[in-house]
Amino acid sequence: MLAGRYRLRSRLGAGAMGEVWLAMDERLQRPVAVKQVRLGAGLGSAEEEQARQRIAREGRIAARLRHPHAVTVHDVVEHDGRPVLVMEYVPSRSLAALVTEQGPLAPATAARLGAQAASALAAAHVAGIVHRDVKPANILVGDDGTVKIADFGISHAVGDVSITKAGVLAGTPAFLAPEVARGEDPTAASDVFSLGSTLYAAVEGTPPFGAGVDNPIAVLHRTAAADFPPPRLAGPLTPVLMAVLCADPDRRPTAEQVTDALRAVAGNRVAALSTLGSTAARTQPVTSPDAATVLVAPVPAPPGTRVDLRPAPIIGGGSARRRWVAPLAGLLAVGLGVGAFALATAPSTPPSDAGSAPATTTTAVPDPATLTGAVSEYFALLPDRADEAWLRLGPALRTQGQTAYRNRWSAVTDVVVTASPVVTSATAVTVGLRLTLADGTVVQETRVLDLVLDNGTALINADSIVHSATSTPPPPPPAPDHKGRGEENKKGNGKKGKDGEDG
Repeated sequence: MLAGRYRLRSRLGAGAMGEVWLAMDERLQRPVAVKQVRLGAGLGSAEEEQARQRIAREGRIAARLRHPHAVTVHDVVEHDGRPVLVMEYVPSRSLAALVTEQGPLAPATAARLGAQAASALAAAHVAGIVHRDVKPANILVGDDGTVKIADFGISHAVGDVSITKAGVLAGTPAFLAPEVARGEDPTAASDVFSLGSTLYAAVEGTPPFGAGVDNPIAVLHRTAAADFPPPRLAGPLTPVLMAVLCADPDRRPTAEQVTDALRAVAGNRVAALSTLGSTAARTQPVTSPDAATVLVAPVPAPPGTRVDLRPAPIIGGGSARRRWVAPLAGLLAVGLGVGAFALATAPSTPPSDAGSAPATTTTAVPDPATLTGAVSEYFALLPDRADEAWLRLGPALRTQGQTAYRNRWSAVTDVVVTASPVVTSATAVTVGLRLTLADGTVVQETRVLDLVLDNGTALINADSIVHSATSTPPPPPPAPDHKGRGEENKKGNGKKGKDGEDG
């Protein structure tokens, strides 16, 4: 019996923070989960007292959160000098166990589960609570598909005085945000990144920076450098993952925005992260989640599907090489930055051949369909009709000059869209590309394009490569030995047929 009220029934599991038991609250006659927290070996009396204060404080903070997709903390007590968190009991399996048992999940399944977890994080962030350790082991999935995030007990409230020991890193290396791996304080944005890493692991079968079971320090280095291969199996979930796994925390969407985007993917709709990069929106209230309860069996993706998503043909025709494929193409894991085709903003003084600048752009925000349509039409023109594509550029990109622009695209022989354009902010679109260069090199890119309106027409005003990987072409086959073939031909030519003609 703990605290004269909670009678232990069976051990549910254990981790670095302590043991978790199924218990009965004999006062209210309900099952609960109790977590007996380890204080750590070798602590002095002052350090033990600090640790107890920290656990009690974290428990009180977690108890402030009431959300259908967060494990509720009912009470914080002490037993035999150890802090005990009394929590809602959730019959479930962790997402980590689910993937281990069933293998990688289908993108729509992962999106449905992730939307529920994201809605809980959104509510926590509004309350000033940062989880700090979002990972598959802390995502609990019930038999009916309901998701709850556990272990808010190691979270902290923004603005509270930290009692934790300096230099202690809370969290799991494989799922940390890059800024946390570099030693910065966890924030709501770092929770969003960790959720992205969790969903990446759910669909790919491994975390973006590797599991790091044998070498967690190497994982920390890769995490700090934000060095990870683009997802290969995420399909329609790819643009959302690339947005939340952005190395710059200020450019990540909020948990609320991620919730909406994941629901869209789960419902086979376009995921529009409408205010990506808007730090002012990070404390907006969150509405009650309405994601439907789903079963958790993985749904296989259609094998090798190629989908033609080209817009209606533009007058004048175009190359048949511009193919649009479903976002299932295997992206290469080589993190090489290829900037030869990044259309970055050029110096403010335009070259002499910059061409006539478009009319003054308006400040109106284009609707998502206008943005994605403009990007689709733009890449449908490349590489063969670069002069026409030039007319789709805004004033910032025109400063590079039309000759320089034409020369860049002349080195490209084929452009394939591997991830359909997706709106990721009020004026930005993320798109996946595969470029084939004249020497056979293949470049896989994820680009973010910012657009402006010019008399109702959306123009591409900035073009940034956020991830790039290259593969070198194979060496040419050895030239055939023509000498032997020539000798045989000579002999053959000298032979006579039975009619006396050359054989």
